Amino acid sequence: MPPPAAHPGLPTLADSVRLAEDGVHLLDRRVFPFERRWVHARTVEEVAGAIEDMVTQSSGPYFAVLWGMVLAAREVADRDPDTARKHLRGAGERLIATRPTNDQPRKAVEWVMAAVAAGGDDVAAAALAGARAGDADYRQRSAAMGRAGAALLPEQPRILTHCWGDLYLVGLVEAALELGKHLSFVCTETRPYLQGARLTAETLAEMGVDTTVVTDGMPASLMRAGQIDALVTASDRVTMDGHVINKVGTLQLAVAAHAFGVPFHALCHAPDPASATGADVPIEFRDGDEVLHTLGRRSASERVRGLYPAFDVTDPRFVTTVVTDRGAFGPDRVHEYWNEEQGTAP
Repeated sequence: MPPPAAHPGLPTLADSVRLAEDGVHLLDRRVFPFERRWVHARTVEEVAGAIEDMVTQSSGPYFAVLWGMVLAAREVADRDPDTARKHLRGAGERLIATRPTNDQPRKAVEWVMAAVAAGGDDVAAAALAGARAGDADYRQRSAAMGRAGAALLPEQPRILTHCWGDLYLVGLVEAALELGKHLSFVCTETRPYLQGARLTAETLAEMGVDTTVVTDGMPASLMRAGQIDALVTASDRVTMDGHVINKVGTLQLAVAAHAFGVPFHALCHAPDPASATGADVPIEFRDGDEVLHTLGRRSASERVRGLYPAFDVTDPRFVTTVVTDRGAFGPDRVHEYWNEEQGTAP
């Protein structure tokens, strides 16, 4: 059985990775919402495997890495502090490698390692404190980013979105509803895992928002017909020159939006100071066989092969606004996020 909900009242996917005494419990997003099945990870390696196997997606890997680092600290709680810290560094490297395109796993590891470095000899206690701080920070940043994004939307926006299912989305919707805006969403189904149809749409439905699902090939015609007011997505990483890296398919939506005069707002907590441009971001290629299946059923014959770059890079010229927890920036100004008067990179 999964542990009690840590954040009652939130949509299901916003509280789908939970730490317990016996390990980390992850809601299996591969079968949600048809099944509410939990995967129990008892070790760091099992957490890493769950991330790689797509048990958890979107914001989920960030929290899985936080709590996975706590498991790593528990594993060496009886060791001397130097040995424990070395073990944690190795665990962090393993967890970061699970989704190399997204920079959030790295940030989760940094939260824990910073706390451990400053926390004295009780490495396990310091790791737990760091993970809890990273959890609270992510939620606060998502809410702030949501308020900035909501301010950009018209009073009755028809929003096209692509493949995101929890705290980024929740923060935006909650803020827009508080402003009295009447939202409707069009969600791409997002092949091959159908995250948009199963995860994004279900989260919106749980929040009482009017929601329509379309296939991945339909949005350009909807934009041409004037049925979309804004394209809004999350992002797995934003570079310092305004490239947006997100779920594959975002690029073609952004190009269509640009062609038909629809603004594209990309949400991220902060641009990545370690990524100068899109060429600096590793793009994860998953097993092409995944493209040949949908919900566990093969969708193409054995005579063909699949290709699956899991993310794509959208050029700044197709991006209207990058929305951060410190407000909205044009893609040519996103580097100003880290200006001295606004703050420095952690």
